[in-house]
Amino acid sequence: MGTTRKGADCFLLQLMLLLCAVWGSQQVAIKLAAADIAPLLQVALRSGIAALLVGALLLCQRGWRTWLPWTWRAGLLTGALFALEFFFIAHGLQYTSASHMAVFLYTAPIFSALGLHLLLPSERLRSLQWLGIALCFGGVAMAFGGGGNWAALDGRMLLGDVLGLCAGMAWGATTVVVRASRLSEAPPALTLFYQLALAFVLLLGYASLFVELPPVRWTPVAIASVLLQGVVVSFLSYLAWFWLLRRYLASNMAVYSFMTPLFGVSFGVLVLDEPLSLNFVIGALLVLAGISLVSGDTWLRRRLAPRRGGVEQFDG
Repeated sequence: MGTTRKGADCFLLQLMLLLCAVWGSQQVAIKLAAADIAPLLQVALRSGIAALLVGALLLCQRGWRTWLPWTWRAGLLTGALFALEFFFIAHGLQYTSASHMAVFLYTAPIFSALGLHLLLPSERLRSLQWLGIALCFGGVAMAFGGGGNWAALDGRMLLGDVLGLCAGMAWGATTVVVRASRLSEAPPALTLFYQLALAFVLLLGYASLFVELPPVRWTPVAIASVLLQGVVVSFLSYLAWFWLLRRYLASNMAVYSFMTPLFGVSFGVLVLDEPLSLNFVIGALLVLAGISLVSGDTWLRRRLAPRRGGVEQFDG
């Protein structure tokens, strides 16, 4: 018998506010501790810590071993994409602000929607979603383009913004692989372990072999940043998200999750004193509006569908 999932209520709103605030703090924490520990090493260690915790959780659960023969190939691919996402984040934060990274990273739903549209007939995009994609890319162009004044662009920040967009693409591709493979039916903790474990190995291996990292200074800020990302963000918050997915409608949760970039931008301004240009603010709002239309399509249609004869009519 399937589990009946609830609609939005006060508890969901409160917990999603907390989760979005936690997720929005990631880029700010990396940037804040960058002088003490390199961003690339931070994201590698966070993945390793969280992989150990998720692995311990898997050992306490049953049934996940039966999924290994069917999921390991897709698991390796999602792990590589997850590592690529955080590779782009770590390098991008060396050039752009945490505020910019928070917005460009969360373009991921746009890329996952486009990928799923091409691969799965059940995921075909509707007209409202295509409008959202157009708004999102228009917002990216506005945020990149300096309001049309290309001569005034900061080349370093533009490079960081492009890397943030690449991180969003990698995240979107990860979602496509999960949804289009047997991982969509596997225990969520197993999928998360694939991602975290392989990201730790690949990122730490790359940092050790190809990058001359500055010495680490284990200051309170550096320790707090790594623990925040490894324990709170990558372990506790993801478990809370999966717990909510079993109890609430995913469309409602998707709408609330759009608060994350807003928290990221706010923390960047308040904690790091990052400046915000008018064109970036307008572009970010267009990006968020586009993402809302793409990922919140089901929720919006439920709210806006006309009632005929007392029965709600839905498109598809």
